[in-house]
Amino acid sequence: MASAAEQLASNLNFAAFAKAEDLKKRIWFTVGALLVYRLGTYIPLPGINPDAFAQAFSSQSKGVLGMFNMFAGGAVQRMAIFALGIMPYISASIIMQLMTSVIPSLEALKKEGEQGRKIINQYTRYGTVLLALVQAYGISVGLEGGNGIVTDPGMFFRISTVVTLVGGTMFLMWLGEQITARGIGNGISLIIFSGIVAGLPHAISGTLELGRTGALSTSLILAIIVLAVVVIGVIVFFERAQRRLLIQYPKRQVGNRMFQGDTSHLPLKLNTSGVIPPIFASSLLLLPATVAGFSQTTNLPAWASTVLAALGHGQPLYMAFYAAMIIFFAFFYTAIVFNPKDTADQLKKHSGFIPGYRPGERTAEYIDYVLTRITVIGAIYLVLVCLLPEFLISATGVPFYLGGTSLLIVVSVTLDTVAQIQGHLIAHQYEGLIKKSKLRGGKRSR
Repeated sequence: MASAAEQLASNLNFAAFAKAEDLKKRIWFTVGALLVYRLGTYIPLPGINPDAFAQAFSSQSKGVLGMFNMFAGGAVQRMAIFALGIMPYISASIIMQLMTSVIPSLEALKKEGEQGRKIINQYTRYGTVLLALVQAYGISVGLEGGNGIVTDPGMFFRISTVVTLVGGTMFLMWLGEQITARGIGNGISLIIFSGIVAGLPHAISGTLELGRTGALSTSLILAIIVLAVVVIGVIVFFERAQRRLLIQYPKRQVGNRMFQGDTSHLPLKLNTSGVIPPIFASSLLLLPATVAGFSQTTNLPAWASTVLAALGHGQPLYMAFYAAMIIFFAFFYTAIVFNPKDTADQLKKHSGFIPGYRPGERTAEYIDYVLTRITVIGAIYLVLVCLLPEFLISATGVPFYLGGTSLLIVVSVTLDTVAQIQGHLIAHQYEGLIKKSKLRGGKRSR
C-alpha cells in the first residue's frame, strides 16, 4: 500500500489536478473563505477615532500588540472586527490540552475515541467564548482609557465592542472549521497563515525602499535574500525530520493459516512542539514592556526602567531569556502532547514491540529516552531560527523578520497544505483506478 501511494504521489501532475474537480472546488472554497477573512480585517469597530488609535498603536507596535497584530493580519492596527483573531481559540485549545493531561476525567474522555473528541472540542469552544469575552472587555476598557480614541465612551460602547469582537472570533472559528471540512483542511492554520503573509508585501517593499534611499546597501539586501532562502530550507528540513523506531509484530495464526510477522515504524518528529514555544516565549517577554507602555513610564522606579531597557529587542538579557524560555516550552509542550506510556500501552495492546525492549514499562522508558534527545536538537533548532531575526535587526536595522515565529508558521502551514493537496490527488487517482477496474470487470462478465 505504501509503495503504491508513493508511486501515485510521484506521478502527480497538472493533468491529474485538472481532472480533480472536487479538489478544485475545495481550493476555490478555501480562497473565498480567506478573502472573507481578509475583508473583515478592514472593517473597523464602531465608535473608534482611527487617527487617535493609530497614534496610540504606533507607540506599542513593538510589544505584545505588535505580535498579535501580525497573527491577526493587521486587524489590531486597524482595530477591526477581527482584532482578537483566532488567538482565543488557540489559547483555549492549549489550555484544554494541558487539562487533559492533569485531570483524569478529561484524560479518560480523550481515550474514548471520536465521541470523546467531540465533547472536548465542545469544551474548547466554550473556553474560546470565555477567553474572548475577557479579552474583548479588557480591550474596550483600554480603548476608553486612551486620549480621544473612543468618540462616545460608556457602557453602550463596551457592550457593542464586546459583542463585535467576540462575534468576530466565533465567526473565524466557524470559518476555520468550514475550511477544514469543505476546503483543503488546516482551517485555523490557514487563517493565521493568510494574516502573516498579508504583511509580507509591505515588509518587502519597506526593505527595498531602504535600499533605494541608501539606508541599506544592495549587497546587504542580496545577502538577506540568500539568507532567507537558506533559513527556509533549514526549516523545511527540520520540520520534516523524524526519528523512526522499528516496531515488530509477531506471527499469528488465523484458523488454519499462519501469517508472518509484520514490521512498521513509530515516527517521532524532531520538533514535536511546533511553533508553540516561540509564541509563549515571545508573549511572556513582551508582556512587561507592553504593560509599562500603557502606564505612565515616568512613574516607574529606576530599577524597573533598567530591567525594561535590558529586556528590549536585541539586548543580551532579552536573547538569553528568549532562548531559555523556548527550550523550556519545547520540553514542556512535548511532554504534554506526547505520552510515551500511552504509546507503549497501545503497542502492547496490539502485540507490537520494539526489538530489544520488553513491552510495557521498558518500551515507554526507551521511547522517552529517544524523545528527550531529539527534543534537545529540536529546541536548539528553534532557538537558532528565532534568534536570527533578533541579531539581524540589532545589527543591520532591517525591519523584516527572516525567521522566528512568523516564518516557522508560514513554512509549516505551507508544507501541511501541500501534503493535504497531494492526499486529495492520490485519493482522486485511487477512485479513478477503482472505477476503471470495475468497468473492465463489467465488460469481462459480459
